[in-house]
Amino acid sequence: MPRRSKWMHLVAGVVAGVTLGVFLKLCLRTSSRTSIEACPDAAKLYVAPDPLALIDLKTDETIYNSNRTLVFVGVMTAEQYLTTRARAVFETWAQDLPGRIAFFSSEVSRAPGLPLIPLRSVDDSYPPQKKSFLMLLYMYEHYGDRFEWFMRADDDVYVRGDKLGEFLRSVDSRKPQFIGQAGRGTNSERDALALDYNENFCMGGPGVLLSRETLRRVAPHVKYCLKHLYTTHEDVELGRCVAKFAGVSCTWSYDMQTILHHNSSGAAAYTGRLKKREVHRAITLHPVKDHRQMFRLHTYFKNLHIQDLREQSLDLHRDIASSVHELGVDHDDVANYVLPGDVPLFPLKMGEPGYLGNNKILGAPIDFNRYKPDTVEDIIPFDFVSKSIYSVSHSNPKRKIETPLKEALDDVIREVMEIINAPSRQRGRVIDFNELLYGYTRLQPLHGADHVLDLLLRYRRYRGRKMTAAVRRHAYLQQSFTGTDIRELPMGEPPPIEEPEILQQLEQNGKNYQTDYDDFDESEQSQNSFLDIGKLNVREAFENSLQKIQSNLPKVLKWSDDEYEYPIYDRRIHFVLPLLGRFEIFNRFMKNYEDIVLKTDEAVTLIVVLYVDSKSPLDYSNSENLINHYKDVYGKDIKIVYMGSTTFSRGAALTEGIKLCSSDNLVFFIDVDMMFNHITLRRIRINTVKYHQVYFPIVFSEYNPEVVYGDDYNKFKDEILVMNSDIGKYVESDDGAIKSDTELANLKYSKVINDDFGYFRQYGFGILSIYKCDFDRVGGFDLNIKGWGLEDVELFETLIKSNLTVYRVADETLVHKFHSVDCDKNLEKSQFQMCLGTKASTYGSEKHMIYYMLNHPDVLWPQEEKGVS
Repeated sequence: MPRRSKWMHLVAGVVAGVTLGVFLKLCLRTSSRTSIEACPDAAKLYVAPDPLALIDLKTDETIYNSNRTLVFVGVMTAEQYLTTRARAVFETWAQDLPGRIAFFSSEVSRAPGLPLIPLRSVDDSYPPQKKSFLMLLYMYEHYGDRFEWFMRADDDVYVRGDKLGEFLRSVDSRKPQFIGQAGRGTNSERDALALDYNENFCMGGPGVLLSRETLRRVAPHVKYCLKHLYTTHEDVELGRCVAKFAGVSCTWSYDMQTILHHNSSGAAAYTGRLKKREVHRAITLHPVKDHRQMFRLHTYFKNLHIQDLREQSLDLHRDIASSVHELGVDHDDVANYVLPGDVPLFPLKMGEPGYLGNNKILGAPIDFNRYKPDTVEDIIPFDFVSKSIYSVSHSNPKRKIETPLKEALDDVIREVMEIINAPSRQRGRVIDFNELLYGYTRLQPLHGADHVLDLLLRYRRYRGRKMTAAVRRHAYLQQSFTGTDIRELPMGEPPPIEEPEILQQLEQNGKNYQTDYDDFDESEQSQNSFLDIGKLNVREAFENSLQKIQSNLPKVLKWSDDEYEYPIYDRRIHFVLPLLGRFEIFNRFMKNYEDIVLKTDEAVTLIVVLYVDSKSPLDYSNSENLINHYKDVYGKDIKIVYMGSTTFSRGAALTEGIKLCSSDNLVFFIDVDMMFNHITLRRIRINTVKYHQVYFPIVFSEYNPEVVYGDDYNKFKDEILVMNSDIGKYVESDDGAIKSDTELANLKYSKVINDDFGYFRQYGFGILSIYKCDFDRVGGFDLNIKGWGLEDVELFETLIKSNLTVYRVADETLVHKFHSVDCDKNLEKSQFQMCLGTKASTYGSEKHMIYYMLNHPDVLWPQEEKGVS
């Protein structure tokens, strides 16, 4: 009896399990009539979307009357990737397709806002053979007669819609076509793949394209192919099915490896530098494992598209200029020229939205002589480029090719090779770049860059008689500037983040920092940065941008500063000045400060951080008395921070001085050797934006006046002035009169800004404008650094790695007056070397050194003076 009871319980359990399984299966089949009747609530859970409405396809839209029916892209994805990869695809390249897109996933997948099609009886298991074949069947049943091409894609592929459309329109979709990157597997896999000697398959990763005719032949046999699978490889089985029922194999073409590009780096693919030939030539790029890189790629290709549009705009400007020239219209009259019927050629004028630019400049023909210098000094020489760069206008005539120039030449050569290889398919040959033998390059500020390049190329013919040969070609190239565009960026208050978290973000951003600015992920930065702005002060942002543009425009395009007054000029600046001795120099600084700030009631506060100099103790008391004098005369608040006789440290001094400022104060670090004017104050206010941008002006540093006005140089001055009467950019004196050459020569400190009197100190980072809150966020100066220099360089590098924008521009209103430099041998080695470099660079220009050596041959040939040959 117990034995029979045991078997009865077992049978009853089996029957109950089968019954429950059948019931659950019926409930899950929500799209069938039987399951809806068995589970009436299931029908309310999900309603299958209308196939046309899902992809926004109108009922009367066909391949004959719409430019968005060229291709239908089916993206295979999984439930776990709907909010990441699938969403990234839909928000980036899916918007640029010459067709429509839909995502295919498992039966239980849901994603509001995405054109998602959950495939019945399909899960997200791998390999996705069932998902792939049923996706093709769905495409055929619902869209088979509405698109010319169909694409099977993964959710980790990026597709360039413009290039895809251009490619597909060159191929006949009425014929059976099966296009992809052909493969046969590795040698070890071929037996397992069960492919005949003449069979292949299209690798699924980079994408597979089927013509409408191919899909029509294959789709009815999808179920047969699913029942006769030889391997677990979905792309192999698809290729086998297409070969059997459509009678075509995957395209055997060398180009497919290039235009349907697969990067074998795995998760690291396309995370580095994007300025590569394979990236530019590709139609699809696979794999993009991190969905954030999808946005980065999209931004990069959008920038390339903008460049193409700019080039087309230049071509149109040149065509217009050429046409009106044939009509006998003067260049100066083109902007106001009226076509027959009273239609203006350029209806919008400068300053109006939609202005098309100055045709006189943009329409200039491609010609190395389009820039015509007025004087000898205006001639722009070419630099010679080989393994190094040789320049007559640089202080270092032979030097390593700088990264920006190298990158620019790489870009130019890549574009040249794209032009050369454009007809490669028709001619059956490919020309590859091998080496730049030499070249000449120069930059014209008005028109653009000129290049003459000697290129060593490799010619490979793969059609007909195959051959490979080395060839040399000269390329004469011009890169023209286009019009100026203004784009406003939102700026405002930062989100409330605790200070430790900010520092962690800065540290992390420093680790992830990449030097390739073209690879900058703007969307990711805006999500991760503590500078991501919440509220927008529109007027302030506009004024900052407008005035920044005004400061950098050529004189011809500048508007008068007197016609505009902005409340931005009322912003108070806090000068922080470290001082150790040097009373006479400080007295000169205070006279300058009195003229520019105190007498005009400028919104500036001066904070002097005062040290006791053991070598000249009177300077300390004299400086203190001088400050008190100005405070008594003008009633202004000039603050003093007493540092006593501690060891001088510029970083420590500035840190102590900034402690007197509140968090939202604008701070300007200045040295006692600097001279400034009203324009300097404007630029500080304009170019420094709280939570967003810091300002590192490149100051003009004077040479030693004894060298500049010495006999070694000035004995040749009359000859130079005869050659070019315009040498030097003289400025007016205080009484408005122009200084004569004699007067200038007699001035110990001239107001002339050119290469004969000084240089812009592009490697100096001591002068800085920043908000105190931004200074605190990046951690300030390294207070372990003592003595002269280095603290400013480290702060500059910290700011570069942060999410603050570092704005650098040459500012001729900030002049560093010459003073002798004494380098303390007790300094750290790096500081001592920097000090010696500064001392040498301030002595004089290379021209001064040449004249000195010509007048002192004993310096060049000391042995000959002694009679030694």
